[in-house]
Amino acid sequence: MNMRGNWGETILGLAVLAFAGIFLAYALGVTGMGKQGATYELTARFGEAGGIQPGAKVTVSGVKVGDVREVTIDPKTFLAVMRLTLDDKVKLPSDSTAKITSDGLLGGAHIAIAPGGAADDLKPGGEIANTQGAVDLFGLIGQVMRPKSDAPAEKPAPAASPSAAPKGTADLPEM
Repeated sequence: MNMRGNWGETILGLAVLAFAGIFLAYALGVTGMGKQGATYELTARFGEAGGIQPGAKVTVSGVKVGDVREVTIDPKTFLAVMRLTLDDKVKLPSDSTAKITSDGLLGGAHIAIAPGGAADDLKPGGEIANTQGAVDLFGLIGQVMRPKSDAPAEKPAPAASPSAAPKGTADLPEM
């Protein structure tokens, strides 16, 4: 091979590597994986985990402010204990409420926090006392679709008697 062919391949290889580097930097910037700002941890206890897995997002007013770091069960109370890692810039009032919700009918579960109105903030390592578990949509749909078995059967309406016909229609021929 001549030198000119080797230089062309080298330049093409460098261009491919540069493009891959730019793409990787863009992907890390979009997903937020490349940045690691200051965070703090809070705990929340729920009656049911509602499909929450470690890594699920935590939102305030629809904006992602953190992640679920760990999901365990309390051996004494049998409540689902979730450790949340939140952005240090987000200060939550102590009476805030954490609710398990989904991104839609087929979306993944996440924790949405509704800030309260208290003057004091939750401290790092603190616990969100007000929690609401997930609503079981499929269970609700099943209750609506399934007739109640303990409800009494409805009686059919009695047939209209000839005397109940409006005046002047009793002697009309039937069709």
